[in-house]
Amino acid sequence: MDVDNAELLKELRIERHQREDHGRNPGRWLWIGGAAVVLLLLLGGLAQLFFGQHAVTVQTATAVAPSAGGEAGAVLQATGYVTARRRATVSAQITGTLTAVLIEEGDHVQQGQVLARLDDHAWRAALDAARAQAAAAHALVAQYQAQLAQNERDAARQQELAVRGLVPKQAAEQARTLLDGTRAQLAAQQKQVAAADAQAAVAQVNFDYCVVRAPFSGVVTTKDAQVGEILSPLSAGGGFTRTGVGTIVDMDSLEIDVDVNEAYIGRIKPDMPAEAVLDAYPDWKIPAHVVAIVPTADRGKATIKVRVALEKKDARVVPDMGARVSFLEQQPKAAVSVPQGVLVPAAAIVQRNGHSVVFVLDGSRVRQRTVAPATQTYGDLRLLPTAVKPGDSVVVSPPAELKDGSDVQTKKP
Repeated sequence: MDVDNAELLKELRIERHQREDHGRNPGRWLWIGGAAVVLLLLLGGLAQLFFGQHAVTVQTATAVAPSAGGEAGAVLQATGYVTARRRATVSAQITGTLTAVLIEEGDHVQQGQVLARLDDHAWRAALDAARAQAAAAHALVAQYQAQLAQNERDAARQQELAVRGLVPKQAAEQARTLLDGTRAQLAAQQKQVAAADAQAAVAQVNFDYCVVRAPFSGVVTTKDAQVGEILSPLSAGGGFTRTGVGTIVDMDSLEIDVDVNEAYIGRIKPDMPAEAVLDAYPDWKIPAHVVAIVPTADRGKATIKVRVALEKKDARVVPDMGARVSFLEQQPKAAVSVPQGVLVPAAAIVQRNGHSVVFVLDGSRVRQRTVAPATQTYGDLRLLPTAVKPGDSVVVSPPAELKDGSDVQTKKP
């Protein structure tokens, strides 16, 4: 019994190497736990970096510099194109082959100036023939006139002899009859002369049609035909016949046609002052006024055409240029001070921490700038004297989560 107890106690005893291994285990588990915590922190940081820096979708607008007087007096704006009231494609009134084309694009021509010539050999021959016929008719009239004069003398002589009884009365009557017949022949020939002269005039007109002249003074905008081509006022088809030599535009007749939405046409009045800006020259403002409101509407676009006259003519204005017209309440003054700063949409200005700020696009990020808007308003625009430059893109209606340095992506308005 004592032996058995001794064996049991011996088995329960812990050896030294077993106590050393047991003491080192807690340290190893502490290292494993620490590494796991560090790994979790790194994963959390990467997740925050990836998910917390997503781009915010925003809409932007461009800050513009105010003009003289701005557009505060504009009741409406509309777009259109420069058109010419006097514009003609010049052609001949007969069909013929071009022997000379005397114009080039950009040439200034005067009314009546020769632009082109057609082959006139056939028409010259026809004119010569008509003139010859007219000359023959005139010569025959002269012959009948001489015959009439002779017959008048013969009739007078026969009448005198008949009165004396030296010749029978029948001879005197025959002389008078011959005189009347000669008068009738002369009258008929005079009618033939008038007809021959008319034929000669027609031949002359047709011959003159071989020369193409400018119908009015202007500038050649297109040259449509070349020497050797057939010119005809009627299209012959097939592309071998030209219907015009070129196009002439009277630059003094240039005006702007704009399409105004029919919902706002009530704001436009005849002779209303306006200001035109050409797309090609955005900094050049041209004084203008309303000429007429065309009394018809485009049902497809729901617009009405308005004619706007330019009060200053300039060589820079050419047909078919795009233009923007501002219709004004009153004629703008010549000298008006231009306010300093830029104009931005009112919706671009928001409050952050009690300050008015705007967010300016800087590459793919935005920068917050504190601003002090002017009290004067320009419709839905506000004047910012400082902090923003012309041409800067500002965020319109910035979302609440937008902050300085946020990544953004823009969308079209």
